[in-house]
Amino acid sequence: MEKTIEVNGVPYTIIKLLGHGKGGYSYLAQSGKKKVCLKQIHHEPCDYYQFGNKIQAEKNDYARLSSAGIRIPGLIDIDEENERLVKDFISGDTIFDLVKNDCELSSFLLQVRFMAEQAKNAGLNIDYFPTNFVVSDSEESKGELFYIDYECNSYMDEWNFENWGIKYWSKTQEFFDYLKKSEK
Repeated sequence: MEKTIEVNGVPYTIIKLLGHGKGGYSYLAQSGKKKVCLKQIHHEPCDYYQFGNKIQAEKNDYARLSSAGIRIPGLIDIDEENERLVKDFISGDTIFDLVKNDCELSSFLLQVRFMAEQAKNAGLNIDYFPTNFVVSDSEESKGELFYIDYECNSYMDEWNFENWGIKYWSKTQEFFDYLKKSEK
């Protein structure tokens, strides 16, 4: 049975769950012939992160990332009342999957380091965890790295790419620990 979710009166057919993060559930959805990412905010507890108004944070973070020049999916629509947002869907593999499958990452490391510099220049950190990055396989942006999350925070050296994010961009102990935990 197909599930349909409306965003501001527009019906979206859910195709599959893409991921579950600390802020919401992201689904591959379709309206007409256009595939999108539909995110439903949740209010499940998270012991390591404090949230305010999540939907407002998504809007604010989208604006901050856009002005910083970070390559992110476009924001199509926001339904504040039902805490849903619709973003462009970026088709391709995540960096997490590429690491897991022993793929070459050198060109993507260059791209994420450029994003990290852009973020730092704007006074921001992004969430460098590898599930948040997709290598586009579409004709118009093939091989380009997209930060598919909108989360960003004020810059702190402790949480930059070189001090935190890079720990998960290869088969480190941190990567294996996460893999083991996620497979349970």
